[in-house]
Order: sequence, then structure tokens, then C-alpha cells
Amino acid sequence: MESNFSQSLDKSINKKILHNVSDNSSHTCEKKQFCSITNSELSKNIFDLENQIKKLIEQLKVLKHERSLAIAKNEDIVNDLSAKQILQEIVQEGLKELKEQKQILIISIKKLERRRNKIREEMRTNFAGVSEDLAIRVQEFKKYLVGSLQDLTETAEQLKLSKKENPINTFQNTEILPQKNTLKNHFTTQRFIKQHLQIERAIKNYQTEPNYYGAPWQLRRTFEMMHAEKVKQWFFLRGGKGAINSTGNRLHDMLVASAIVSILNELYGNDNKILVLASTPERLGEWRRGLQESLGISRSDFGPDKRITLFESSEVLAQRAKKLIHDKFLPLIIIDEAEEQVNLLLLQFPLYFAFINYS
Repeated sequence: MESNFSQSLDKSINKKILHNVSDNSSHTCEKKQFCSITNSELSKNIFDLENQIKKLIEQLKVLKHERSLAIAKNEDIVNDLSAKQILQEIVQEGLKELKEQKQILIISIKKLERRRNKIREEMRTNFAGVSEDLAIRVQEFKKYLVGSLQDLTETAEQLKLSKKENPINTFQNTEILPQKNTLKNHFTTQRFIKQHLQIERAIKNYQTEPNYYGAPWQLRRTFEMMHAEKVKQWFFLRGGKGAINSTGNRLHDMLVASAIVSILNELYGNDNKILVLASTPERLGEWRRGLQESLGISRSDFGPDKRITLFESSEVLAQRAKKLIHDKFLPLIIIDEAEEQVNLLLLQFPLYFAFINYS
């Protein structure tokens, strides 16, 4: 029994030992398995973390790049805003200056308009005969014409001059050459009286109904009372001969001359030739431009064989005028204000006037 008990005890002990061993073995195996699983997960986690770190680094680089772009863009925007602000300030300053200049110009224009209106009013008033001082001066001018110039004309017509080899320095012949009947009766005859109304009507039309786009040889300029008075005096008081008191302005003098030429064109047409005498080419050029613009004619109307001829020498002009009369034309001689003396050769012709400044 003891052996059986011993055997049974041994078995029991062995079982316990085996059980303990088995438990220990099982526990050891579980521990090993846990360790194995933990290492694998750690490796995986480390790998994932490294990948995340790499991604974060890349994202950080992208964010830094975007940040740089944003900063640059912001700087551009700030610069653009600054530039726009500066430009706007410049524009505002420029507009302010322009407005100031505009106001100054408006004030200047108003002053000039008042001055122009005042001058026009003075011109209308003075040259219409209201000014007593001017009336006295005009009367003295009339007396001078009636006295000295007409005496010179009569003397020149009565002279009997002999021919010499040099016709430029002496008179050739004061005898008036034959004229055709339509031109023979100039402004001192009954024919002129019949033309009085026609001349008056033309002068009135120039004043009240100026035609700036009329036919050639028609006056195309504004015609004031001062101009009309001088034209009337030359036609009605001088009979187409004598001096015209200068306006003091070459353009106004040319306008008076252009009006006379336009009226003569209505009366005689192409039979009337215009001869202009001035001392310098510059003054002749001014006469050409003045007549051309006032009468609406062209440069083709100027020349030796044209309606208007320009001269620097009174002797040559006189020879040309004689030839025109011989060819049955009616010359009109215009003498520039700068001519200090009037050659007696010119006083034998039927139509002439010289601008003289008596002021």
C-alpha cells in the first residue's frame, strides 16, 4: 500500500510538476509571442511615423513656399496700392493745376473779349464820325487832298516832257493813251454817278451780309464801319484818286484795298488790273497773302500777265500801267504805306491810292 501510495504520490507530484511545467511553458510561450507582436508593431509604427515625418516635412516645404509666394504677392499688392495711391495723388494734383489754369484762361479770355468789344465800339464810334477829334483830323485830311494832291495831278497832266535815252530817270510822255469807251469815263464823270448806288449797295452788303465762302474776287472778310468810311471817301470824295489815311494796321489797310478791288471787279470785271507798289519783297509778299485771303483768289492770279502784278519800282509800274491802258485795260495802282514819296509818273493814271499815316 505504501508503494501504491508512494506511486500515487509520485504521480500526483509528477502531474503537478508537469502542470507547473506546462503552465510555465505556456506562460513563456505567450510572453514570447507578445514580445514578437510588440516589436513588429513598433517597427511598423516607426515606419509610419517616419513616413508621416517625411510628409510633414514636404508639407512644411510647401507651406514655406506658399508663405513666400503669399508674402511676395502681398508686397506686390502693397506696392500696387502705393503706386495707385501715388498715381491718384499725381492725377488729383494735375487736375487741380488744370482747373486753376482753366480759371486763369477763362479770366484772360473774358478780359480779352471785353477789350475786343471795347476796341470795336471805339472803332465804330470814332470812325463813324461821332468823335469830334477824328472828325477834325478827317476834315484836315480832306483839305490836304483837295489842295495838294489834286494840284499835283493837274500839274502832272499839263506837263510836256521830252524823251531821253534813259526813260527810267525822266518822264517819257505825260499824254494819256487812248482808252476804250467803257473805261474812259472813270469816277469823275457822269458814269460814276450812275454807279453810285451800285457801290453803296456793295459796301452795305460787305457790312451786313459778309460772305466768307463767296466767289473769287468777292470780299470774304468782316467789314466794319471804319473800313466802309475809307472806301466811300475814296470813291465819292476822291473820285478814285488820292491818299487814304492808314488805319495803322497793315491787315486793315489790306482789307480796305481788297474792298475797293472787289467793287471794281463788279464794275469792270477782268478789264480791271491791279498793280501793287511796295519797297521790299517782304511787303509785297504780305500784300499778296492779304489780297489772296481777303478775295478768295489763288497764286495763279498773281504775275506779269495776270490780274495782279507786284512791283518794287515805280518806274517799271508806270510803264506797265501805260501798256495796260494802251491795251484797253483799266489799271488800279495801290501804293504801300512804306513808300515815303509818290512818283509823279503815277499821278497820270485814272485810278490809284496810297496809304498815308497822318497820326
